Amino acid sequence: QVQLVESGGGLVQAGGSLRLSCAASGRTFSTYTMAWFRQAPGKDREFVAGIKWDVGSTSLADSVKGRFTISRDNAKNTVYLQMSSLKPEDTAVYYCAAKWTSVVFTTPATYAYWGQGTQVTVSS
Repeated sequence: QVQLVESGGGLVQAGGSLRLSCAASGRTFSTYTMAWFRQAPGKDREFVAGIKWDVGSTSLADSVKGRFTISRDNAKNTVYLQMSSLKPEDTAVYYCAAKWTSVVFTTPATYAYWGQGTQVTVSS
């Protein structure tokens, strides 16, 4: 069982930066693939970034490449999403997700564990 708690969301102007954190419980955190998804009002939940357990392999959605970075600290049971050059279209609730696998899946339904979400609002 894994419990996830996101933090770090807020209101930021376009061009600004935010860092989201996701703290996980569970002794086997280091063996889980972790991912960030987001969901804007009226839209489907979409994949943003994922990182495999070995921290060396990451995957980013095309819409955030060059602006967002995902990382993890297995000693702290925490995964991070560093967001830079934010745009109004990045406004959404951001969710952390976990799956016991060695693959970064981009489909939300494949993830077994979810956090409660944190709101990110980017003003123009």
